[in-house]
Amino acid sequence: MDGFEDEYSLPLGDLLRVVWRRLWVIALVAIITAGAAVVFSLLQTPQYEASIKVLIGQQQEDTTSSNLGQDIQGLQMLTQTMAEVVYTRTVAEAVIQDLDLHTSPAGLLANMSVEQAAETQIIEVSYEDPSPERAQRVASTIGRVFSQQVSEFSTSANAVSATVVEQAALPDSPVSPQPIRNGLLALMAGLVLGLVLAFLLEYRDDSWRSPEEAEQVSGVPTFGVIRQFMPTKR
Repeated sequence: MDGFEDEYSLPLGDLLRVVWRRLWVIALVAIITAGAAVVFSLLQTPQYEASIKVLIGQQQEDTTSSNLGQDIQGLQMLTQTMAEVVYTRTVAEAVIQDLDLHTSPAGLLANMSVEQAAETQIIEVSYEDPSPERAQRVASTIGRVFSQQVSEFSTSANAVSATVVEQAALPDSPVSPQPIRNGLLALMAGLVLGLVLAFLLEYRDDSWRSPEEAEQVSGVPTFGVIRQFMPTKR
């Protein structure tokens, strides 16, 4: 088994020589891959993102300090549940109707993201759109509609409240595409792909490039070398 591994393994020096001989292949693949990624990114429509933050609360009948830890944990679990409630067709339909948007609830939800801030009662709602003004309006309307629906549905003694504590600001720069980041990622992927292609070409190339390589492959010493001469023109 050891003999088999030694026969088919390449020393580090040989690997470096392969990389040097096929360096043009590696560079060409990397440049083409990175260039294609940058061009594709530049052809995409810029997307702007506006975000709001919503604080989830609940009225408590018993506010003694002994139950404070349980209350905080319960509110955090409630916040996680409410984060799922924001991302519903009911909220999307109300926003579309309020702003008279020409989209479907599924289309609105596809551009919307909801995330609970870790171990808090804060929900962050974001919306992406090619128009920064529309992104701001939709994000603000989501917060207002969601707060109204929560107050309407929760009217018990332990009523839940949703308060927008940070309004949506007008985004001044797009969040996507990112040509530089995409180009760098594509460049690294292209280098890996170029290395694979270089070693594949080397594996399929059965020519001998030096007397030493001929001796190593054939197992017999080399007594002479016939140089290749180009015919002269008369």
